[in-house]
Amino acid sequence: MKKIIQLIGLGAAVLFVSACGKDFLDKRADKALLVPQNISDFQAMLDNYPLMNTTPIQGEIASDDNYTTEAGYLGLTSQTEKSAYTWSKEPVPGFIGDWTNMYIHVKYANIVLEGLEKIEQTPQNQLEYNLAKGTALFFRAQSFYEMAQIFAEPYVEAKADKTPGIPLVMVSDVNVREGRGTLRQTYDRVIADLTDAAGVLPVTVPVKSRPCKGAALALLARTYLTMGNYEKALSFATSCLALQSKLIDYSTLNAASTRPFPAVLPYANDEVLYYSCFLSYSFTANTTTMVDSTLYRSYNSNDLRKVIFFNDRGKGVITFKGAYSGSGFSNHFTGMTTDEVYLVRSECYARKGDAVNALADLNTLLVTRFKKGTYVPYTASTAEAALNIILTERRKQLLFRGLRWTDLRRLNLELSRAITLKRILGTQTYMLPPNDPRYVFLIPQDELAGNSIAQNPR
Repeated sequence: MKKIIQLIGLGAAVLFVSACGKDFLDKRADKALLVPQNISDFQAMLDNYPLMNTTPIQGEIASDDNYTTEAGYLGLTSQTEKSAYTWSKEPVPGFIGDWTNMYIHVKYANIVLEGLEKIEQTPQNQLEYNLAKGTALFFRAQSFYEMAQIFAEPYVEAKADKTPGIPLVMVSDVNVREGRGTLRQTYDRVIADLTDAAGVLPVTVPVKSRPCKGAALALLARTYLTMGNYEKALSFATSCLALQSKLIDYSTLNAASTRPFPAVLPYANDEVLYYSCFLSYSFTANTTTMVDSTLYRSYNSNDLRKVIFFNDRGKGVITFKGAYSGSGFSNHFTGMTTDEVYLVRSECYARKGDAVNALADLNTLLVTRFKKGTYVPYTASTAEAALNIILTERRKQLLFRGLRWTDLRRLNLELSRAITLKRILGTQTYMLPPNDPRYVFLIPQDELAGNSIAQNPR
């Protein structure tokens, strides 16, 4: 992994200088000394917004919540987008942001964690120290988790010890090169980092581009759900909601607005625990990127999401406007939220056979999404029936947040829920069967050239 880390090291140095600002430069006029020295320096590295608050986008482009026209496809600005959209078997030459950017996050986190080990903890600096440490651990865990959704197979407990994971870079030394290890090692590291982060992060932070304790617990719940460990996912979802359970009443929002949700930053959206967004690509910004029409029609006429999430442009053209990023933010939100945590806990209850509590959580959420006085609570005679309802509503609530790709991967492992995806561009039809190798993206060619790790199969 030496090649990519050398690139990251250069980028980190440049971006760190820009993030820390004039005061830091004034104190370190000698370029040789432009290295972080104290806790505030390390926190400045982690506060490098928006660099540290981005997540991969290839899975979103490849998912079934969206489609584009042939003209829209031809107008995409990168081969990465085009290849993801058609589930291409061919490698994309050159830079792949989903890989490189996540390892920049990891590089920053490792620099901070190594630096903090050299600083004495005192009663005076403990809160500041814990925030920097917890933030670094969260960013590293989030990066490893997100990369596992793109560049590693879906988690299956029975074969996790034999399935390749991702390179777990745990030091900032560019001479250390990591192999892929196993998928179990990847998820074990994500869980260990998040558990440690949850132990030191504060309950509240001054700006939501920083993770809080609830965000770490929410990501633990998401991780365990992805692994199919519903007991642990339920436990962490419950712990998260004990800290923060607020939901937005959608009837208070302006459905006619081009961006109906309040700006997340610094602290306006009550449902948001932590802010991140997709890496910037043309696909999510294009008006030719449209919402699946069957999905759009599935919303009840009294369901406020139908007008708050979507623009009906006429002639069957439906586009998405309901990003939780809020006003002033053009990219789609991918962070941690209470609505997702309610849906995680609801699904876990159902999978454990508890339809009553499963639907109680779902109804608590959905009553805030409908016109006042119109919501009819869901009921179900069995836990399986409840689960089917919950999975449908999960998709309807969490679309365009980077979660659908992971959901497709994990649900394809269940025969009754496996689906084949289909794209039509002009006269060409593209298909993606369940559990196809293309549900795992290829590792960038540039990375393979500098590191002797195995490529994902095709």
